[in-house]
Amino acid sequence: MMSRESNQREDRTEAPARAAEIVREYGPFAGADTIHGVTHDGRRVWAATGARLLAFDPASGEPTDTLACAGDAGTAFDGTYLYQIAEARIDKIDPATGKVLASIPAPGKGADSGLTWAEGSLWVGQYRDRKIHQVDPETGAVKRTIESNRFVTGVTWVDGELWHGTWEGDESELRHIDPESGAVLERLAMPAGVGVSGLESDGADLFYCGGGPSGKVRAVRRPKAAAGS
Repeated sequence: MMSRESNQREDRTEAPARAAEIVREYGPFAGADTIHGVTHDGRRVWAATGARLLAFDPASGEPTDTLACAGDAGTAFDGTYLYQIAEARIDKIDPATGKVLASIPAPGKGADSGLTWAEGSLWVGQYRDRKIHQVDPETGAVKRTIESNRFVTGVTWVDGELWHGTWEGDESELRHIDPESGAVLERLAMPAGVGVSGLESDGADLFYCGGGPSGKVRAVRRPKAAAGS
């Protein structure tokens, strides 16, 4: 039976969904059967594939680097370092060497999903809990929690907007939500059967979406109104 809290989340007014515009697909990549987290370092897209992190050039689609780092959920980049969810922890990784420099506990203790960096914090999705936590990157302490009304996969901030992926059954969307109220402001529906695992903005006109067991990363156009163009 659904709780009162869940009912309140379901009753929130939502923007109507529109079709996501998939601009390009990347992969599958050799030795990478599943895409978990995705991030963008300003030049390359990084994807967590389980036993390693893989970087590729979004212009050519060609892999450019691999790091032997465990990753079964979200990935983030703070401008210098990569962050990767691995089981019940978040590793801080040197992208030049793959060395794990530090680790903090993940708030979901292994039930974590998306990860992104914004405003000096890590933002961690909680899949079945339908929540996004703002986390201190040094200690792992939770600073605040934002509720969604759908399962949360990937998470990203761009131009002050909070977006997250959702994937339930055969349906998957990108959702722009109000970070204070959790109200759904925009919805981009992926084609049936096309899921979103990781999610990251390129800081401009595209979202990069992990495709889970498809082994693909998809570039989705960010709505023009949202991009302010």
